[in-house]
Amino acid sequence: MEGKRLYVGNLTYSVKEDQLKDLFSQYGEVVSVKIIEQKGFGFVEMATSEEAQAAMDALNKTVFEGRTMRIDEARPMQPRREFDRGPGGGGYGRGRGHGGGRNY
Repeated sequence: MEGKRLYVGNLTYSVKEDQLKDLFSQYGEVVSVKIIEQKGFGFVEMATSEEAQAAMDALNKTVFEGRTMRIDEARPMQPRREFDRGPGGGGYGRGRGHGGGRNY
């Protein structure tokens, strides 16, 4: 393992950062914890890659707060691509709709 940052998935929405810090600190120094609100996952950064590996080996697929955690090495965030909507900006057309024009 090269990185020190871990992805921690399948968390309960009520889990707090200090709970994860306490859990992961059994395997080394926890540098930072970030929980993504209402998404059920977060990130834990350990001081060394060895500590991160030890925490991942020990805690992956273990039950925490009633849910089986999934722990993996965090991947760098990929830049978001803008959706290619083509000319005119996409969306709904501004056609005449149904019913046609008026006959006077």
